[in-house]
Amino acid sequence: MANHSQTRRKLKRLVLYRLEAAATWLFIKAMRLLSPERASDAGGWLMRVLGPRLPLSRQMRRNIARSLPELPATEQEKVLVEAWDNLGRNFAEYIHLDRIAANYETYVDLIGGEHLRALAEDGRPGIVFTGHFANWELCGITASRFGLELTYVFRRPNNPWVAEMLARARASLGGKMVPKGKEAARGLATTIRSGGHVGLLIDQKLNEGIPVPFLGRDAMTGTLLADLAVRYKAPAVPLRVIRLGAARFRVEALPPIEFTGGDTPKPDGTAIMTRLNEMLGEWVRERPGQWMWQHRRWPD
Repeated sequence: MANHSQTRRKLKRLVLYRLEAAATWLFIKAMRLLSPERASDAGGWLMRVLGPRLPLSRQMRRNIARSLPELPATEQEKVLVEAWDNLGRNFAEYIHLDRIAANYETYVDLIGGEHLRALAEDGRPGIVFTGHFANWELCGITASRFGLELTYVFRRPNNPWVAEMLARARASLGGKMVPKGKEAARGLATTIRSGGHVGLLIDQKLNEGIPVPFLGRDAMTGTLLADLAVRYKAPAVPLRVIRLGAARFRVEALPPIEFTGGDTPKPDGTAIMTRLNEMLGEWVRERPGQWMWQHRRWPD
């Protein structure tokens, strides 16, 4: 009986994976027929229609209300719709990362590029970090233009066919990917020890992290950035992506932040990540519809 049930589960997964792969393939082919701008508009429209009706939106509404209580209910709902619109645009723009990278100046206004150039040329290890704002994939493309081949963490989809298709789309980002999990911290540390550079998204929930305030409530936050920056004396450059329109962005590289551990290489992870969460919180409040509220950032 157990073997029979296991066989059924494997068969169901195989069929589901094939259906997912077929849908992904069709979506990619359809989006590639459009320009990056038209694809972005199509993806945004699709998720504006579907997203607010999905069960996940209930949790999003609660988090928006708790994080931005000063906004009236109508404005909170607008934030939710904009968040779905932005995510839909990201899906469609993902298919065009190669075109966006090849015509970078057409799609991106860059501010503060000198900070990335300095990071690439100072002969030291370094960190580029951001959060899930606008189209965060622009960070990797931007860094690569300055010779910064970032090592960054990714979560490989369970579906191997979908994983292969997404890997081809990500090729334009450059750099080196390490799979999420136990090997991630080791791979990032190896890069830093060799004098290289890593890219981090620091606004994700990490159950193994520490509670740090974010938008007024404690959120489980990883301390990897603090650990690497202090231990290896690595400056960290904040990189902010702002959506200006359909496949149009402003990327702002801010001055590097230097973290010190005093006489010990052990960092004060709580103090460092509190400071960085405050920065990201300010970015959210300025343009709340451009942050990925779909992520389950808080434990409740």
